[in-house]
Amino acid sequence: MITVKVPATTANIGPGFDTLGLAFKLYSYFTFKRIEYGLRIVGCEEKYQNDSNLVYTSFKKTLEILNYPVPGIEISIKSDIPISRGLGSSAACIVGGVMGANIIAGSPLSKDEIFKICNDIEGHPDNIAPALFGGLTASLVEDGIPYTVQYNISENLYFCALVPDFRLSTAEARKVLPSEISYKDAIYNISRTAVLLKALENGDELLIKKSLSDRLHEKYRNVLINEYEEVKEICEKNGNTALFISGSGPTLMNIAKTKDFQWKIEYEIKNLKNSWIIRTLDIDMKGAVVL
Repeated sequence: MITVKVPATTANIGPGFDTLGLAFKLYSYFTFKRIEYGLRIVGCEEKYQNDSNLVYTSFKKTLEILNYPVPGIEISIKSDIPISRGLGSSAACIVGGVMGANIIAGSPLSKDEIFKICNDIEGHPDNIAPALFGGLTASLVEDGIPYTVQYNISENLYFCALVPDFRLSTAEARKVLPSEISYKDAIYNISRTAVLLKALENGDELLIKKSLSDRLHEKYRNVLINEYEEVKEICEKNGNTALFISGSGPTLMNIAKTKDFQWKIEYEIKNLKNSWIIRTLDIDMKGAVVL
């Protein structure tokens, strides 16, 4: 029996569209147990308990790449990462499935090889990299090969997630993006991404506020998030450093300088029409691990 623990992640972080990612101490656990034959999946909604389950398809694909016979398998899922909320639930499933398959096959893959398989399945590395390696990451893909680097991040920053009671799929959020952008907007994001990485390392509140803005995706996606403007206003008047859409949404992520920020906004957030769970998340520096 094998258990893989994978952290939740946020991606984009404002201007770092499809590039930046950060792992949190909020986890999914995937346990793989050989059975005589077939497939059994437990611990998730019934509609995911079949051979289309992302954990299983990632598991199976990896074994096929390794030319290793797919055994009868029971997959038990225990997850605190909400589905379709912009906190990397699909990346966690993919990383869990690929790592589980690697262990079943005798661990022939390096972490970089696991990264490539995961990226091939997901299609972009921004969530995959922090889920696998932990911490704050910046990633690129060249000739089908993903590369990632890790950055230091200040211990004096607090990430406060506002998770709504409605879902937003990545596919739906990508449909609203333009097919072309201007040089002006590209330069706007490039400059802010570079500055943001240093600002996060130093915990520089002013520079974080100035650099954590975007022209490539957030202005198109915020209209898909109910009560976005109301939440933003509440957070700003209570002294947040910056607010960004976590991944493709609908979770909104605050960067704050004090851990009590969530208590400052709790009353007003609870009075909104939608139900929002507020949670301050610690950074995970280890990434996915086999327990």
